Amino acid sequence: MQIEHADLSLLGNREENQDRVAIAIGDGSALLVVVDGMGGHADGAKAAEAAIRAMVGEFWEASRPLFDPEGFLHLTVGRGHDAVVELGRGLPQEIRPRATCAVCLVQGSSAYWAHVGDSRVYQLRAGRITERQAHDHPMRNYVECCIGGDPVLPEMTLTGRNVLQPGDVLMLCSDGLWAGATDDELATLSIASDRGLRDSLASLGERAVLGTAPFADNTTAAAVRWLGP
Repeated sequence: MQIEHADLSLLGNREENQDRVAIAIGDGSALLVVVDGMGGHADGAKAAEAAIRAMVGEFWEASRPLFDPEGFLHLTVGRGHDAVVELGRGLPQEIRPRATCAVCLVQGSSAYWAHVGDSRVYQLRAGRITERQAHDHPMRNYVECCIGGDPVLPEMTLTGRNVLQPGDVLMLCSDGLWAGATDDELATLSIASDRGLRDSLASLGERAVLGTAPFADNTTAAAVRWLGP
């Protein structure tokens, strides 16, 4: 598996960064995770940290290659949820820590992903992305589901197998990035350039922060470009 990868997490105009990001690579598989601690609840940063540690830990403990990628993602998000629930044990419901998350597994020539809440996953190919209207939708920041809070496992969106083509870019991000960047700006990640994925992602993050200043949220993303088997 040949890949190029990059991540970033910017403070924006907030006092604390409550986002977390991780990329784990081993034995022909890669796991990308973005977690956005919900600032309206207690200990958003602790929630994000607990969730990402649990999810990345699940990847390292699993036998790879993963023979049931979708089952692995469901279990992994559940582990992150349980870790955040544990932080809030004994606290009133309204102040228990919570977070949103996006998780992507790349294995061989395929990708699988899941998300809970408004953290997003994009598959970018040849400078085009879909669902352009989503960026300006009035409900774009409305969070119906999150990890943490209620012990019951939240509803999550899971994909099946997505076959990758050379040059495809997968990007996970918190709402601080997608809310501050246009679709055309997001699509620039799929264009190969001498700058490389890391520099391109850094420029995208900076544009997102500037585009929403002086109210920029924490801005976090993880990206991988699949180059071939």
